[in-house]
Amino acid sequence: MPIGLAVFGEMMDQAVTSQSMRIVSLLASATEIVCALGARDLLVGRSHECDHPASVRRLPACSEPAFDVSLSSREIDTEVRRRMRSGEPLYIVHSDLIRQLQPDLVITQSHCEVCAVTPDDVHGIRADQLSLTAGSVEGIFLDIRRVAEKLDLIDRGLALIEAERARLDAVRDRTAPLPHPTVVMIEWTDPLFAMGNWGPELVDIAGGDLLIGRKGEYSGAITPGQLRDADPEFIIVAPCGFDLPRALRDQSVLERLPCWRELRAVHCGKVAFADGNLFFNRSGMTIARTAEIIAEILHGGPREEGVWQWV
Repeated sequence: MPIGLAVFGEMMDQAVTSQSMRIVSLLASATEIVCALGARDLLVGRSHECDHPASVRRLPACSEPAFDVSLSSREIDTEVRRRMRSGEPLYIVHSDLIRQLQPDLVITQSHCEVCAVTPDDVHGIRADQLSLTAGSVEGIFLDIRRVAEKLDLIDRGLALIEAERARLDAVRDRTAPLPHPTVVMIEWTDPLFAMGNWGPELVDIAGGDLLIGRKGEYSGAITPGQLRDADPEFIIVAPCGFDLPRALRDQSVLERLPCWRELRAVHCGKVAFADGNLFFNRSGMTIARTAEIIAEILHGGPREEGVWQWV
């Protein structure tokens, strides 16, 4: 494990015992932030997606998907669109359980109505609510500060932000003198989506030249023709919400694209699949590690097993 991630793990295992606040976090990145601030013991409930650090998995899950997420990528996309048109929920929030947990603070997000529980999904809970909104690296740092302020841990929050900035700067300094290969990052395979939000910033930090996707903009659908015309040197596939084994199941989806075997990255063996759930798509404490992963893919370096692999 990289030294930085090991230190982060130690920070997350520390507990703030001087406070009595009770927190239900319905957002995986918020759970990471609370733990990184040393406030793991304040968490009394989590979302079904909160899985990092491992200790939070012992907390009661206060939400679950409203449909079968083991479907294919195309079927998931179709069902999400159907539910959004009809006004049906994407997530089931166990309000009775949350009330039993008696939280003082419930954390959700309002950046994306698809990716995680939003404030509109939470009903009848008498608790302070904090909705995170990060869509960029600076937005993530702002959310860390907002959580720290809620927990009266602003000094810890500022120190945490400074440490993450330093880690990102170290990646930038290491890759700046190197050639910047072209890259496209795919956030969903069927239909194709190119990664947006903080992803383009991390590619830049990692010494890459992103051909599709803009800093701070939502991830967007692209056509196979756009991918063919871009013809990047590298392709990174990190589907939203998928760990590496689940992402690898979509290799055959991409191989069915008419243009796939024409692409330079495919010919040269420069297609990498990665854990999008824990790293690329999560706006929390793993963005620096994500930048390091991108740098490993583009410039070489040791590969952490189970995080990414060539196909």
